[in-house]
Amino acid sequence: MIETKLHDDVLEIVMANPPVNALGAQVRQGLAKALADAQGDPAIKAIVIRGAGKMFSGGADITEFGKPPVDPWLPQVVDAIEASAKPVVAAIHGMALGGGLEVALGAHYRIASPKARLGLPEVSLGILPGAGGTQRLPRLVGVETALGMIVSGTPIAASKAAQAGLVDKLAESDESLAAEAIAYARTLTAPRRTGDRSVSADPAVFEQFAAQNARKIKGLDAPQACIAAVKAATELPLDQGQEKERALFQQLVAGEQSKALRHVFFAERAAAKIDGLPKDIQLRPITKVGVIGAGTMGGGISMNFLSAHIPVTMVEMAQDALDRGIGVMRKNYEATAAKGRLTAEQVEKAMGLVTPTLDFSALADCDLIIEAVYENMDVKKEIFARLDGIAKPGAMLASNTSYLSIDEIAAATTRPQDVLGLHFFSPANVMKLVEVVRGAKTAPDALATGMDIARKIGKVPVVAGVCYGFIGNRMLIPRQANANALLLEGATPEQVDRVHTDFGMPMGPFQMADLAGVDIGWHRDPSRIESLQDALCAEGRWGQKKQAGFYDYDEKRRPTPSPVVATIIDDFRARAGIVPRDISDEEIMVRTLYSMVNEGAKILEEGIAQRASDIDVVWNYGYGWPRHKGGPMFWADTVGLDKIAQALTRYQQALGAEFTLSPLLLDCAAQGKPLDR
Repeated sequence: MIETKLHDDVLEIVMANPPVNALGAQVRQGLAKALADAQGDPAIKAIVIRGAGKMFSGGADITEFGKPPVDPWLPQVVDAIEASAKPVVAAIHGMALGGGLEVALGAHYRIASPKARLGLPEVSLGILPGAGGTQRLPRLVGVETALGMIVSGTPIAASKAAQAGLVDKLAESDESLAAEAIAYARTLTAPRRTGDRSVSADPAVFEQFAAQNARKIKGLDAPQACIAAVKAATELPLDQGQEKERALFQQLVAGEQSKALRHVFFAERAAAKIDGLPKDIQLRPITKVGVIGAGTMGGGISMNFLSAHIPVTMVEMAQDALDRGIGVMRKNYEATAAKGRLTAEQVEKAMGLVTPTLDFSALADCDLIIEAVYENMDVKKEIFARLDGIAKPGAMLASNTSYLSIDEIAAATTRPQDVLGLHFFSPANVMKLVEVVRGAKTAPDALATGMDIARKIGKVPVVAGVCYGFIGNRMLIPRQANANALLLEGATPEQVDRVHTDFGMPMGPFQMADLAGVDIGWHRDPSRIESLQDALCAEGRWGQKKQAGFYDYDEKRRPTPSPVVATIIDDFRARAGIVPRDISDEEIMVRTLYSMVNEGAKILEEGIAQRASDIDVVWNYGYGWPRHKGGPMFWADTVGLDKIAQALTRYQQALGAEFTLSPLLLDCAAQGKPLDR
């Protein structure tokens, strides 16, 4: 865990706890002992602390959260580093995150390799830096920079850290860092303790920062606590500021938001594990990908692979559609470059990896072929039957279908073991979720490879079984059906959407429908009006693209309630013989969000999802579920399954004749245990 080596008069202390040098109990104990021993050794003039492997340290071992504390605590270790009578240099490469950066802040001097990144991302777990980070960082870099780093949690590059005063010296490279740090340590004659510094700021700075970031931090406990802790650094000496920091930390750790955010952290890692598969399963090599369809989804999917330096062969049926798709991809890349996130060279390199063609047989040398055409089973089966005769043996054949049966699609081939679903979410080059759909005959190595390649292109993959809508969209169905029914019964689009946005969702069901397109799935016959969707589409209200859907939109796509929609709803109610009534926010919550939980429980019962936390990952990354509420299944446990079951029973008649309560939900509610299989 801790390795030491004496270089004449400089002691090198190396944290070696792969893969991220997490600061678990053994590392803390070893670090504290090495520091203490060095104090009494007259041969040692200075100390260098660095990390082994690929980084300095990824921070605290969060598996220790909620467990009895083991001495020494990280704050004690950091204080001991700062108290050293001999100069201490932190040599940073890779990442110095959270507690890792706090260790570096305790050091008297810091040297970093050019590629290093430094940050305090604790806010993403609903907590704040608890080992002096909120007190030492502002003393080094000033209040405004410290607030930006701590409240956002976003790491900064070593060059920026040097400009801010966080890093004293930049090394030539990762390889030379250790030697340069030792040489640097020899030039130092005395400690320079950050805690001895003072920092001041006008109290208005904190109010202004909170106001400027009001939208990002609304309803979140951790950012508010971070601001309060940094403010304490300007008002109190280090030891008292640390007491304030620790008190805020303990409040956050015990709070529901931090529990939810830590749940999401672990849920994402659990989702990567596939039940029933050996850990050493051999993956299929994916060196070239084919994509069928150059539309919104096909183009977005292709960009993921191009950005990961994987060549793509893109096939379309018509030249104009192919040209349009390639043009949109280039435009998207250039927009990213305009924001400084890519260079012109990187744009050209990515676009140079795509081969557009009308020749279906050009897919013959691809290792993975993804079909991304519109949702029509006959069309998809025809494509897969053609692929069966073209794709090389062992090539994986994937459908981007949102709803349709992978088993039925696979049956169109003679190689169902190679077929799976890769359901990307729109826009596919931005959204992180991929549902990796396991068919009845999907080979284990194909499934494992699908999960692996999704991670390689920066996605968060979740295994799903075959059913209509898989995990996410299946749960969306009862929410949307009830939202539509509530409109006819007396609610307004803005009331239903407000309940969802007040809850923390980025948008409500009708705002989402307008964004996606009200006309999706519409039969295109204006004279045939069988639903509210039909009525809206018949009037040309197809959503934001028409500046008219459930809302009216201005040229900047800002929505306002529509009197036209109110009239359409009234007319539809009259034709259906429905007398409107007052709808409570509680009823909206039960019939939309609680009904989703009930559907999620059914998904677990049927084995469509491997675990309840997988459902939470789907909703966090695919639908904007507020992370500080953990996901629908975690949230249901915090609300109380008995309360949810009782409320659904109370509104059962309104939920419709086809609604049934999940036996798993009822069983867990009765036994007082969390939702899971």
